[in-house]
Amino acid sequence: MCGIVGIVATSPVNQALYDGLTVLQHRGQDAAGIITIDNNTFSLRKANGLVKDVFHTRHMKRLQGNIGIGHVRYPTAGSSSSAEAQPFYVNSPFGIALAHNGNLTNAEDLKELLFSQARRHVNTTSDSEILLNILAHQLCKSGKLKLEAEDMFSAISNVNELVVGGYASIAMIIGHGIVAFRDPKGIRPLVYGKRETESGTEYMFASESVALKADGFEFVRDVAPGEAIYVTEDGKLFSQMCAVDTKHAPCIFEFVYFARPDSVIDKMSVYATRVNMGTKLGEKIAREWADKDIDVVIPIPETSCDVALEIARVLDKPYRQGFVKNRYIGRTFIMPGQEMRKKSVRRKLNAIDREFEGKNVLLVDDSIVRGTTSAQIVEMAREAGAKNVYFASAAPEVRFPNVYGIDMPSAAELIAHGREVDDINESIGSDGLIYQSIEDLIAAVRQENPSVTEFETSVFDGQYITGDINQEYLNRIDALRNDSAKSTREKAMSASLELHNQDESEGE
Repeated sequence: MCGIVGIVATSPVNQALYDGLTVLQHRGQDAAGIITIDNNTFSLRKANGLVKDVFHTRHMKRLQGNIGIGHVRYPTAGSSSSAEAQPFYVNSPFGIALAHNGNLTNAEDLKELLFSQARRHVNTTSDSEILLNILAHQLCKSGKLKLEAEDMFSAISNVNELVVGGYASIAMIIGHGIVAFRDPKGIRPLVYGKRETESGTEYMFASESVALKADGFEFVRDVAPGEAIYVTEDGKLFSQMCAVDTKHAPCIFEFVYFARPDSVIDKMSVYATRVNMGTKLGEKIAREWADKDIDVVIPIPETSCDVALEIARVLDKPYRQGFVKNRYIGRTFIMPGQEMRKKSVRRKLNAIDREFEGKNVLLVDDSIVRGTTSAQIVEMAREAGAKNVYFASAAPEVRFPNVYGIDMPSAAELIAHGREVDDINESIGSDGLIYQSIEDLIAAVRQENPSVTEFETSVFDGQYITGDINQEYLNRIDALRNDSAKSTREKAMSASLELHNQDESEGE
């Protein structure tokens, strides 16, 4: 999962890109990068770490230019090596840089095509570098020294015909501008906005609307599934549908967990959808757990707070903040390795004992993925003196790997895979476990925009919307991306050559 930004402005964009990435930090805490164009030259800074740690004053001074793109990430298809931090760039044609949120499901086929037909080498295991080279190869086919908007759209159309998966991307081309495009299924989010200045109109693209607001841009609309939007260096905007077979099916996990509550995705307020999830789940708890004497409703901060508050209202029970969150610990479910995740939970959350002592507690979380966090929290609630600990998940059972840009690649690491609710309940140690139904989850999100008739829900139901996923593919990504494989690859990558354009004297 990643966050992307891109700006075409009439003044330097380095600070605005930095601010946009900071607002999108929740989408990726592993690495960050910014690339700008000044005098037909790329300036790039990227490294592992948080935005505030990657960019120092000396880096910002060097990132000159009125056009640029930025990226924050969690590693999905590739490794977490700094060599795979984005944006990536290629020098032909023109010089192209790209930032990508998502995952290509036919990456291996594309890599072979690039080598056999385009004679292009891909230097990392990142599918984002593959996407960049596919785009570069298609732009090369025009044979023109100066590309027009129709050439851009033709290239993107060809990309969409070749590429399968979830991808929201922003590419920057020297001498031309920025082109942003979204996969034909609209799986990953992408929005754009504008800002009027004395020198002309400025445009910004981002993964979430909240980034636009932070930089003072007016939200215009979501980029449509299969659409490409091209903004020239001098601020002219062109848009065109670049896919034939489009379907609007946004990833429902954006609303469950990933997106900020103050964002609007595909005309759906993330906050409002979470309130709706709380209403639906509260009604289910009232129906099915009428015999349970719940004393208090406590959220597991922070994405479940809105859900828990609504559950408390429906049940007419007190709502309390029973855990204090250390905001300097990253999202635990996506951390590499079970042991690291277990240790991080204890550092991330601390219980307020008086809210648990002698009470029947209903804990509410947004989802249960590996179960590591849930089991630790149930144990913490008991240590704090809870009499009975009940557990509610705002999302259904996560039973299947995600292949579209969320790091849930291994079915064996998902606690609900091949298990029933009673087994999961026993595994996490709670006195009762209840999940939101998938029907209620879809209804809760769709309530904010009834025109969206389909969602990407494969982690819950195993229905992969691109239609190209089979067991062979799932076995392959499991072998490549499970915790053990990642650990082995990290050790190998740590000793490998890293390519960058920073002077050694400047340090990190």
